[in-house]
Amino acid sequence: MLYWLLETNQAFVTNKLHFYAWQQVSFRSILAVLTALFVSLWFGPKIIRWLMKKKIGDHPEFDHASLNELTQNKSGTPTMGGLIMVAGILLGTLLWADLANPFIQKGIFLLIWLAVLGGIDDWLKLTAARTKRQRDGLKSWEKFLFQVGVAVLIAVNLDSDLANTEDGRLIWLPFIKSGYDLGFIGFAIITVLAITGTSNAVNLTDGMDGLAAGCIAIVAAVFMVLCYLASEFMSLQDQVTWASTLLLPQIRGAGECSILCGALFGASLGFLWFNCHPAQVFMGDVGSLPLGGVLGYVAVVTRNELLLCIIGGVFVIEALSVIMQVGYYKYSGGKRIFLCAPIHHHFHLKGWSEPQVVIRFWLMGIACAALALATLKLR
Repeated sequence: MLYWLLETNQAFVTNKLHFYAWQQVSFRSILAVLTALFVSLWFGPKIIRWLMKKKIGDHPEFDHASLNELTQNKSGTPTMGGLIMVAGILLGTLLWADLANPFIQKGIFLLIWLAVLGGIDDWLKLTAARTKRQRDGLKSWEKFLFQVGVAVLIAVNLDSDLANTEDGRLIWLPFIKSGYDLGFIGFAIITVLAITGTSNAVNLTDGMDGLAAGCIAIVAAVFMVLCYLASEFMSLQDQVTWASTLLLPQIRGAGECSILCGALFGASLGFLWFNCHPAQVFMGDVGSLPLGGVLGYVAVVTRNELLLCIIGGVFVIEALSVIMQVGYYKYSGGKRIFLCAPIHHHFHLKGWSEPQVVIRFWLMGIACAALALATLKLR
């Protein structure tokens, strides 16, 4: 909105006020970070008080008795705190991004779609706990159906946006200097896997105070850089892009998504203020599903879907631990690989304190992000 206002009055702003910085994506990305951070910190207490007034509290229950004992002090803590983050991301993006950009439009649509889906799931879980009904939130296949549905919709529309870009339909591998064309079917499958997989992986990671929010902030910061590199010029005179220099996929218009990632980064930091140990509020599905989905989406836009597996290594490990645990449990007739899955609960039961688990997983996330950035120089 502010970008549109500045664009509309461009002659006055540039010629009379001599203010040019707003035209730079990097400047507006920083403003999106600060806006989302301020919105989260400002509205956070108000949303938490509203959740407490409505008695929207979490009641975590696990199959492991020792884990229930370790988390009994969390009972009654307000959930659906992801509303704080969604509000910060929306306002930060709406104020500073070019809303005519198709990548921004789809990102906002995906964020709202998955936030509504997660909100419905959270609400059904809470009402089920109050009324002691057997239905505990949306069924897995129901959530998955709506996640896949929006991912397919995004893939179909995104394919037409990327059709005019040489690198837009290619699949890029880390350490490899060129991409590979898998056609629309391959593009659609990878888009669905990236959006639904990341959405569910972040959801699984959201099990300790500050764990998911901190890891989201790390991944969002890296993608803020990658989105900028995807289309912005390093030399306007020579029309040389950062992407061409670093042998990255060059996607026209993708730089605007750095504002979306910046808002995501700022909102995550703001939410951590209230979610750090001991948490005043939990994220809930209303936060984890859309935030993970948006990270998967920007990976698709910048053609870095496989690099996402390195950047978001913590999310990959969390998801794999659940898959391995469930698969081995069924295969062995009741045996387990880990004491409890996702794997952060395993380390908690092994004697690590919750802050130790969270900070060590953050460090792993930073290491994964550094490794991913290092691959850019190895192409």
